[in-house]
Amino acid sequence: MNSMGERVQFPSNGHTCSGYFAGNGPGVVVIQEWWGLVPHIEDLVERFAGAGFAAIAPDLYHGKTTKSPDEATKMLMELDVERAGKEISGAGAYLLGRPECTSPKYGVVGFCMGGALAQYAATVDPEHVGAAVSFYGGFKKVPTQWEKLSAPLLLIYGENDKGVPAEQGRELEQKLRGMGKEVELVIEPNADHAFFNDTRPEVYNEDAAADAWKRTLDLFRRTL
Repeated sequence: MNSMGERVQFPSNGHTCSGYFAGNGPGVVVIQEWWGLVPHIEDLVERFAGAGFAAIAPDLYHGKTTKSPDEATKMLMELDVERAGKEISGAGAYLLGRPECTSPKYGVVGFCMGGALAQYAATVDPEHVGAAVSFYGGFKKVPTQWEKLSAPLLLIYGENDKGVPAEQGRELEQKLRGMGKEVELVIEPNADHAFFNDTRPEVYNEDAAADAWKRTLDLFRRTL
């Protein structure tokens, strides 16, 4: 497949950040797993572009990537969540300013660490986030202020996920419904943690991934 995307620079919080951009249409910010801005995440940006969106993945690790779970754990623990939130908002502002972007607000979608950051981003920048999708998002140190959430939120979990159990999703859904928020919970049957990552055959689940992708696109098409 020919790469449609490009590396771009955008300002955030007095610094310059980089990211991977592709497409035309409503804006979507794609938030990495704990491995960094790896080819799988760039591929997702291009999949959104192919589905009719303008998408960007900010590089929250500033050039670092890893395939080692130990190294990924270390990078995750060293991540400054507040700065990451500002960089996601910066990527969103950059996206909304690009001529290819047709929406007044942007969607956020993230995976694992990025799933928790997608939840966080929706509460940090509620004026500009039009919808959020969190795939198996669990990251204890993210200080999400749920009262600020105004966008619809789609929570996606794998039934067999041991690391971020679906029970967490059920608890969060009940809490947010109790606060009057628009939230939908999907638990994909027979799916493990990271079931959406097709570069990891040991956990990838084609049926679950296809269903979750369709739901994500449906939400963004409806709201952005």
